[in-house]
Amino acid sequence: METPMQLRYNKLGPRVVKALESHFFSAWYFEDTPEAVEKVFSLIPKTDVVSWGGSLTSAGLNLQKLAAEKGYKVIDRDTAKNPEERMELMRQALHCDTFLTGTNAITEDGQLVNIDGNGNRVAAMIFGPKQVIVVAGMNKVVQTVMDAFNRAKTIAAPANAQRFPNLKTPCLETGACADCISPDCTCNYIVRTRNSKPAHRIKVILIGKDLGL
Repeated sequence: METPMQLRYNKLGPRVVKALESHFFSAWYFEDTPEAVEKVFSLIPKTDVVSWGGSLTSAGLNLQKLAAEKGYKVIDRDTAKNPEERMELMRQALHCDTFLTGTNAITEDGQLVNIDGNGNRVAAMIFGPKQVIVVAGMNKVVQTVMDAFNRAKTIAAPANAQRFPNLKTPCLETGACADCISPDCTCNYIVRTRNSKPAHRIKVILIGKDLGL
């Protein structure tokens, strides 16, 4: 039996898809993950070089592992032997064909808001890769742009910091944003994506689940 939240997601999700399409994104809504994962790979030509940002949603759906298993050439920064090589792979990812990522927030009227520490993820979303595929759970959907900024900064960023126990940021200690200017700050780049330009370069797959941060 579907829960009240699932029923809400199934009603709201298609509306958000239409809103995203009005902002020139391609968008789809799926109630569950297997169909969404199948859709992701149907959008990626076999000849594409694939890379990704640091998305817990993508990792949770095994998209990175599946891309390698399906025979795509991948650029994987986690294979780097040292920080310098890792940074070089992150730069190379900006030239890939398909970039996989999540998003910190999606507004009900069809805009994306993301917060980034190094800027590589939001940079790729803005320019470089031929296409960007955003995969997100419906827990990322909020009503307004201000709600989206608030979610990215006060929920997603402090939660994301917990993944890196060596960071020296207030949010790692308290779980709350202090609007810090620490050298380890993970909130250096905040990007609102109003439209996809060129049209349909950014593709958004919404899933009727609570996924990622």
